[in-house]
Amino acid sequence: MSQIELKGADIGNPTIEGSTKRLADGYEVQAGGADVWGLSDEFHFSHQACEGDFNIQVRLEALEGAHLYTKAGLMARESLAADSAHAYLVVFPDNSPRNKNNGGYEFQYREVSQGDSAAIYPEDYTTEPPTFPVDYPNTWLRLQRVNNEFHSWYSADGTDWQLFSSKVLELNNSLLVGLAVTSHNEDKSATAVFKNISIG
Repeated sequence: MSQIELKGADIGNPTIEGSTKRLADGYEVQAGGADVWGLSDEFHFSHQACEGDFNIQVRLEALEGAHLYTKAGLMARESLAADSAHAYLVVFPDNSPRNKNNGGYEFQYREVSQGDSAAIYPEDYTTEPPTFPVDYPNTWLRLQRVNNEFHSWYSADGTDWQLFSSKVLELNNSLLVGLAVTSHNEDKSATAVFKNISIG
């Protein structure tokens, strides 16, 4: 596993400035921003450069919800431009019902720069309890690239992993990979605490 050394940047023009704070065993990311969705994004991105295939995982210990659609997770992005192509494994602050989703996990992507966003939802989004629930402080995420295939994974313990989604995205070989948070509330920030980060 490689060393994680992330630097933070606000993407788009959030009304509230975000921050990346290094902790002894992880990162605290504070973010404003309207959303990561549509044709353009506003969020805080804690990232490092990555060439070729990768496998990054993290435990999201806490996510403060500033909105029903506050988002945090793992992202691979072509650039720091607001309309950049990307892959984004998202979790929400809780398991409240959302569009085609009754759990906390979702995979979102923009296939090409300046393109629209799309999402992959749980196949079963009506059964309770949900198949892919968030359960802080034990909400684990993993994002993997194998050539142009992007796989996202769910885990409740960081050991047993369940595939959430697979998507072919023809993104650049060189990507920015790391932690992405948006409050989805232009007037209030959200804070996420990420622990047990590893990349290989």
